[in-house]
Amino acid sequence: MALTIPVRSRAIADQRVIHVSDSGEFFASGGDFMDRMLAGASTHSDEIFLRDRGHIAESGDPFQETVRLFNLAQRWSRTGTVDYLILVPTLRCNLSCSYCQVSRVTDKAQGFDWSDATLVAVLAFIDALPTNHIKVEFQGGEPTLRPDLIQAVIKRCDRFEQKQFVICTNLQSIDATLWSIFDNEHLYISTSLDGTAATHANQRTGNRTSAFLDNLAAVIERYGPEKVSALPTIDPKAPPEIDEIIDTYKSYGLDSVFLRPINYQGFARKRHRYSRELDESWNAYHRAFVERIIAINWQDRTRVLEETYFSICLRRIFQPRADRHVDLRNPNPLAVDYLVIDHDGTIYPTDEARMLARSGVIDLGLGKIGDDWKGETWELLNGHCSNAFDPACERCAYQPFCGKDVIDDLARYGTIDVDRTETAFCQKHLAIFDHIFELIYRDDERVNYSFSRWLRMDGTAAAFGEHIA
Repeated sequence: MALTIPVRSRAIADQRVIHVSDSGEFFASGGDFMDRMLAGASTHSDEIFLRDRGHIAESGDPFQETVRLFNLAQRWSRTGTVDYLILVPTLRCNLSCSYCQVSRVTDKAQGFDWSDATLVAVLAFIDALPTNHIKVEFQGGEPTLRPDLIQAVIKRCDRFEQKQFVICTNLQSIDATLWSIFDNEHLYISTSLDGTAATHANQRTGNRTSAFLDNLAAVIERYGPEKVSALPTIDPKAPPEIDEIIDTYKSYGLDSVFLRPINYQGFARKRHRYSRELDESWNAYHRAFVERIIAINWQDRTRVLEETYFSICLRRIFQPRADRHVDLRNPNPLAVDYLVIDHDGTIYPTDEARMLARSGVIDLGLGKIGDDWKGETWELLNGHCSNAFDPACERCAYQPFCGKDVIDDLARYGTIDVDRTETAFCQKHLAIFDHIFELIYRDDERVNYSFSRWLRMDGTAAAFGEHIA
């Protein structure tokens, strides 16, 4: 009996093959299953297995087709009006880090802060937002150099029923004004912690590391670790020992580690040119990091550690509507529900896009705040915001879980006309999803324990097992 099943397949570890439908339903088989399918020699038990799990349907069955279309629709991102703003009140910074992905200027430079007119335009834009919820992320430079601008924006957001503010800061200096801002119950702090004090000092301005560590400890002591997120920037050519990073984060009460290799943006693209691509050594490091966390979580069940991006990818498989992480949305519309307003009032579709402009690579500015900015550039970018029609993506088993980042392609290759399989974006996500599916089918209670926690379930191995296809 010849069966045609609408799935894409990919071989992973242990001679196992993963089969995924366009709606994200999946199952695993040995290689002999695919041999039977391709040879038109499927068995009756093959057909029963596929029909029972909804991978094939009777021709013309409206119910099963409706189910398939519903599941497919769940995979596609839906966007509303703008409710997420990345604001850059100043490009000035009081540090000079070699891997900085922003083309920042010194803290004494003039003309790199919002003007009075820009502030008025930003506040007017916020006033006009037709939504009752908002998230504002303050980027830089070092945004805390202009606490007055941060305060003005936060005050203007009083009218929103739901609000969240994030200040991305190097925590080099905290005065009474900043403490009063940090005290806001809706405000969270994002910073960088690259590992041990020695590692952090080596990658940053060494003689200020003690001030940063003291301030980080003070912030956590005052508010608890729930108010603070941190991420390490990793040099893939010389990554720190995995346990050094984990132990450092644990010592501050931080359970989430977002591993970030040096980004090919800003000053980093000049000083760390090798960051343009990520070779297999990075994938191996990331893999080892996740495996180590799984082992630690099983050994000590008083807390659960996670590598943040791995968890995001895991939720894309099992909980497609769980978050709005833009790297993995599909389609991933630009400057529709979130946008960036730079220090000079220029609107950019993403933070990376403004870095490209500052680096002189390509100007993707959409216009000035207060003006009509949905013009030709906006339309051109959004014409390529989905992986649905990319030839390489259409053949990929992981297409339902993945997304598309045209800004990253432009940053690395100067064009979006690149075979997806040759891009750093694709290779990174292939490695992560391969690892996830290998772990799903490893039948290891230690893995199930961490996966269920990362999926925000009840933490038991049995609970996760019920969700394996």
